[in-house]
Amino acid sequence: MSKEKLRIAVQKSGRLFEDSIGILKDAGISIDNGKEQLKASSRNFPLEVMYLRNGDIPQYLRDGVVDVAIIGENVLIEKGQDIIRGEKLGFSKCRVSLAVPKSFNYNSIKDLDGLKIATSYPNTVNEFLKEKGISADLHIINGSVEIAPNIGLADAICDIVSSGSTLFKNGLKEVEVMLKSEAVLAISPEISEERKKILEKLQFRMKSVLNARTSKYILMNVPNEKLEDVIKLLPGMRSPTVLPLAEEGWSSVHTVINEERFWEVLDELRNFGAEGILVAPIEKMVI
Repeated sequence: MSKEKLRIAVQKSGRLFEDSIGILKDAGISIDNGKEQLKASSRNFPLEVMYLRNGDIPQYLRDGVVDVAIIGENVLIEKGQDIIRGEKLGFSKCRVSLAVPKSFNYNSIKDLDGLKIATSYPNTVNEFLKEKGISADLHIINGSVEIAPNIGLADAICDIVSSGSTLFKNGLKEVEVMLKSEAVLAISPEISEERKKILEKLQFRMKSVLNARTSKYILMNVPNEKLEDVIKLLPGMRSPTVLPLAEEGWSSVHTVINEERFWEVLDELRNFGAEGILVAPIEKMVI
């Protein structure tokens, strides 16, 4: 049996750390909590986890020190355009945005021409401003970017925004969304063929978890004369499962539906006479 292990990098702290460990756990991979460690191995899957600073991960991928990483897409856009991107993972969603003081009379991006912008994302900002034909003086700051306008260091900032509460607390307003980001699986160009096989197994497990997170399993009782209408409404993985009930003239219908469409479909199901509708979460879904 091969002793090869897939080496995966995750952010060593913060929300992305929690979400990364969460998806691995949901994929059936047991890892000792490694917040205070640099690395830890899985007890039941050929995987070694390295806990690293988010901004350092692209270089580790590039050099082949790690094989894959769970990382914010915004970091790859800034520091790892050459890194292969795999699945989008649906968590740690944020925006990379420009913000100005609330008192700033902002009408368009042209208002920033010739001004000072503080940011931890100089490549992203430069590319965005270049596309807009704007020239600005960038001040590169690592951390606490939002304080720059208050201390007179910059006229505006570019930073990641989730809820916007940090901007609000610092007297700033979001004026331009440069890009939207979420966690992705990034792959090293140096990954070996043997480790690619382990990666495929990991991706299969992750996809099953992600499919389950965005789907609901629903069961309902439907009058037989409305079965055809209900079946047309429900896009199951192949087609809904239909079972006869003990009460004549009724059937039990089972299917999987995307969570985004659930409430819209529910109203239509009730119009077709569906009763006893049960909704259950799905732990894993293999397609």
